[in-house]
Amino acid sequence: MKIGRYYTPGMPPADDAGAAPAQHKAAAPASVACYVLTVSDSRTPDTDTGGKAIRDLLEAAGHTVSGYMIVRDEPAQVTARVREQLADARTQVVITTGGTGITSRDGTFEAVDGLLEKRLDGFGELFRMLSFHEIGAAAMMSRATAGTAGRTALFVLPGSPGAVRLAMTRLILPELGHVVQQLNR
Repeated sequence: MKIGRYYTPGMPPADDAGAAPAQHKAAAPASVACYVLTVSDSRTPDTDTGGKAIRDLLEAAGHTVSGYMIVRDEPAQVTARVREQLADARTQVVITTGGTGITSRDGTFEAVDGLLEKRLDGFGELFRMLSFHEIGAAAMMSRATAGTAGRTALFVLPGSPGAVRLAMTRLILPELGHVVQQLNR
């Protein structure tokens, strides 16, 4: 049932409600260039299952992995690497994995949050909601976030492969081209 411009949850939208997003998605690029950054004090290229999952899922969906690196969970290192990618016109999206918890060593959120010009609060909210259905109340300890800096989208994901797959398949991949399309308007 329509209420003003909004719709009652669970009710089908009016015929024109999906027109704008559908038109935007139709104009969205099918392939975007993504840089993957793993933040970890212990992962190596051989043991980085979260970073590998991101790269594999991006490539399977037809996107390009423009680069990949592992850095220690030191906010200055994370910020420096993300800034490098923001300065690279070829990079359209930066996806980090790791360092989003609440331990004393988890600093990815702080390292990236200060770079965001616009926050996509709904990403973190939706991720925690979906995570809750899989892992229960522990989902509240994730500080997964997303936003934009200039014409680059940034997604900050936990390090677990399960969390990475959840975020990639349910949230990021379905909207990745659309996000990039909107950033270039």
